[in-house]
Amino acid sequence: MSIVESPTRHLFFTGKGGVGKTSNACATAVALADQGRRVLLVSTDPASNLDQVFGVSIGNQPTPLLEVPGLFAINIDPEAAARAYRERVVGPYRGVLPDDAVAGMEEQLSGACTVEVAAFDEFTELLTPDGPAAGFDHVVFDTAPTGHTLRLLQLPAAWTGFLETNERGASCLGPASALKTQQARYAAAVAALADPQSTTVILVARPDRGALEEAARTAGELAELALRNQRLLVNGVFRATDAGDPLATALEARGRAALAAMPPVLQGLPRIDIPLQPYNIVGVAALRRLANPQALLLQPTAPVGGLSGVDLPSLDGLVDEIAAAGHGLVMVMGKGGVGKTTIAAAVAVDLAGRGLPVHLTTTDPAAHLTEALGREVPGLKVSRIDPAAETKAYRDKILERSAHTLDAAGLALLEEDLRSPCTEEVAVFHAFSRLVFGARKELVVMDTAPTGHTLLLLDATGAYHREMLRNAADAGVRVQTPLMRLRDPAYSRVLLVTLAETTPVLEAAELQVDLRHAGIEPFAWVVNGSLAAAGPRDPVLAARAAAELEQIELVRTTLATRVAVVPWLAEEPRGADRLRQITQPVGTV
Repeated sequence: MSIVESPTRHLFFTGKGGVGKTSNACATAVALADQGRRVLLVSTDPASNLDQVFGVSIGNQPTPLLEVPGLFAINIDPEAAARAYRERVVGPYRGVLPDDAVAGMEEQLSGACTVEVAAFDEFTELLTPDGPAAGFDHVVFDTAPTGHTLRLLQLPAAWTGFLETNERGASCLGPASALKTQQARYAAAVAALADPQSTTVILVARPDRGALEEAARTAGELAELALRNQRLLVNGVFRATDAGDPLATALEARGRAALAAMPPVLQGLPRIDIPLQPYNIVGVAALRRLANPQALLLQPTAPVGGLSGVDLPSLDGLVDEIAAAGHGLVMVMGKGGVGKTTIAAAVAVDLAGRGLPVHLTTTDPAAHLTEALGREVPGLKVSRIDPAAETKAYRDKILERSAHTLDAAGLALLEEDLRSPCTEEVAVFHAFSRLVFGARKELVVMDTAPTGHTLLLLDATGAYHREMLRNAADAGVRVQTPLMRLRDPAYSRVLLVTLAETTPVLEAAELQVDLRHAGIEPFAWVVNGSLAAAGPRDPVLAARAAAELEQIELVRTTLATRVAVVPWLAEEPRGADRLRQITQPVGTV
């Protein structure tokens, strides 16, 4: 069975970060175009890497990929979408309303919720019969990691319901007309997503227990959204060719065990297995090999061996520096699937083992901290920002504060406003801010959401910072904002986690640029799950290990002021005892 056999018009690739959504979405789009179809490949990930895969610059308009006739690609750029959205809302009022009123509207539309709704607006347009995708036979969506994608797919129904009952429009998004005119489009998007003849969801996972469990949760949540036409794609299935290599046999055994224990909801789905490749999936030729079952049988051509004597620094030195302060914020950031949760949990367990007050938390909607820890760890407090719980608490707090100052009509309008899906973004930001300031008295280790979602949170932090400074200047007082704390290297330390592969390193480098634009300098890079540090002999794994060295050297010499390398572990790093292995010295390989 292949994805390109009898495909529906809309194909959604979704799953946990790092499982291979982009590679397989791109390979499918190339294969469909090679069959003579007109195909539009769309990335809904705020941290899209389509540019790296194809080696061309892809914007927010369909870009022809000349190496593949009939294939076009587009990135939904949240910031560009927000600028266009603001202009559509504000533009008609320029020269009509006073300048200060127009400026007030622009300020009102500068928050993270506007960025979200603008990107969502472009997404729904691609699902409508007369939208930008009207001339294409297939639209292939390469989505953001699961939590962000579920939020995106929930929005058409959420906004449709909100607009049906809202008489004024959401104040954070501008006049009611700016949203009411889109109501028919949102309804059409809901219908297209629910139609099994129109839309197929491909749940991408690795032969890994965590990835399969997340795919199962996603399958259930998508079914609740009426997206029931689902398939399972298991990427990176490994079969050892060197029985004497303990790393290879351990990797194969781990994969077989994970697939054997696959959650029941996935067992009934049509399934496609893709073998682990010895090369990086970058460029059209590699994508065609990935899409061709015969090409997948090619043997690796990279040299085996040549890894001895390479000095690879370990994570324990970074933890020593973090522990010396005794308090402060450690933010673990990076692309989805690079092991942020594991690294955050390992750092927190090590710090707690030194007798320090440690609070391990996560901003990731997918939240896997409990699975990583396995059990309660003495001296370690664990929490998560639950968007639903935070939103309810925020709404209740605002309504309680306003109960004595507003009449019944005013309270009704406020309650209506708080039903806006954007309220969740505001509530999550407030919870994030409390955690940032809580690091004054303890070590807060924060496992963040994948890159794009985290950048939206930082955008909200920046908008709040600017608003607070303006208000403080008007009042003649001094303030301390979360962004000030994040910019203070003595208070906050950012660990950028990556894999020693081309695309994850490029994405981490881009995240570093974005952080520096916000005035935040990363503390260190962590290269996680390195085969080069583990020293395999199996031909496929050795080829991948050899390819890692160039990327590790790039990080060490060009991108990072501090770097640590964590080897791939034969035993899955779950539970406090195994997590402690991650912060032990690596030595040399």
